Amino acid sequence: MVRFRYFALVAPALLLLGCGPGAVQVGYGVQYGPEPVCPYGYYDWAPYDCAPYGYYGPEWFHGGVFIGAGPWFHGPANFHGHVDNHFDPHHGYNGRAPAHGEAAEKGHRAGHVKNFHGNEVRDGRGHVSK
Repeated sequence: MVRFRYFALVAPALLLLGCGPGAVQVGYGVQYGPEPVCPYGYYDWAPYDCAPYGYYGPEWFHGGVFIGAGPWFHGPANFHGHVDNHFDPHHGYNGRAPAHGEAAEKGHRAGHVKNFHGNEVRDGRGHVSK
């Protein structure tokens, strides 16, 4: 009888909180905020740090504007573009990269890398393509 009274007190509270039978819900939400402002684009994986000059090939830019990567990617659905993964921290790069909001260096135009040598193809959504 004590158990029934305990259940009678707890059950309405659980129902009010949405924890009743059939109300179990699993989910998560990630909010990214605004697209990072970087002079030569940003990496296509969190925490979306700015990529250095030379990481992205020219196909990642339209009219000198980065087409985006990760959750802000706004290129075509079947997009594949070259990167030089020598400038990728996952491949050992630990050199200088611009900070968010930093201006491009003099003579370094986004999308116009002299002697660009892409060695990996990516899809803009964090995946290496083949």
